[in-house]
Amino acid sequence: MSKVFRVPLPSARGGATTAPRAPQPAATPPRRGIVAGCLSPHPPHLIYAENPPQNEPRSTGGWETLRWAYERLRARIREVHKPDVLIVHAPHWITMVGHHVNCVPNPRGTSVEPIFPHLFRYHYDFHTDVELGEVIADEANGLGLVTRKLRDPRVRVDYATIGALHLVNPAWDIPVVSLSANNNPYFYSDASLEEMEVLGEATRRAVEATGRRAVLLASNSLSHLHWHEEPELPEDMEREHPYNNHQYRWDMKLLEAIRRGPTAPLRELIPEHIEATASETKAGSLTWMLAALGWPKVGGDVFGYGTIIGTGNAVVEWLPEGSQHG
Repeated sequence: MSKVFRVPLPSARGGATTAPRAPQPAATPPRRGIVAGCLSPHPPHLIYAENPPQNEPRSTGGWETLRWAYERLRARIREVHKPDVLIVHAPHWITMVGHHVNCVPNPRGTSVEPIFPHLFRYHYDFHTDVELGEVIADEANGLGLVTRKLRDPRVRVDYATIGALHLVNPAWDIPVVSLSANNNPYFYSDASLEEMEVLGEATRRAVEATGRRAVLLASNSLSHLHWHEEPELPEDMEREHPYNNHQYRWDMKLLEAIRRGPTAPLRELIPEHIEATASETKAGSLTWMLAALGWPKVGGDVFGYGTIIGTGNAVVEWLPEGSQHG
């Protein structure tokens, strides 16, 4: 087929204009589906230390290593992943029967941390991706999980959900889907985590079916033995250190395996870590997230590790197969 080109016209200075540029290849459409999964612990101290306007208590700072790790993760989410939705599984939205999905369009209210109300009284107002939430619930039901769609606008959102979402996106300008933690795997460390793998598969199917670009947040700390008395100044970093060496060494064992990859061996290591450290991953959030990602063959990128009242916390990013960390 012949092509017609426009003849260059002389320029005002008597010369010819430059030849037309060759056609540029079409931009690659953005990847859909789950684009990243993050271990995003929720200790209220991190939000307290930031002094955001939504939180009533004021602090003098503290826990900078973890807060700087979150700053890096925020940049990755905003500049690289650019998700349509954040999906969070949190251990403190505890449901006695099955798994619940928040399908309230615009949750608003005040979330108070029951143990640290002097640190966390947070006013939230965000938007739910209701369509995606409903599809996750339908997929989970279809795979045999007892699942319910929460529609009561009076619900008070738990601090673990709020904490993880604020720490990765303090602007609150990305829609959300939040999932509950079933009572059984949270309270019994030897309970099977297989059900959380099924929930992860349901989440993946729903994200792909709706064409979303999603980032998953596993709102877990690691080792979870902690101090029962806090200093007069909560952000006194002189008092901040691991609960004991045993807990710290187990956190390092888990994080070394995470960094090394692949993730499949974590299926066995996570329950061992739970048994050794009373890890908050017993709620299943980490297992859910890794299963939804398909147990990546690559390691996770550990942005930072630190302790809060003795508990171990790490900010980690995993990418699906074929993606690269920046």
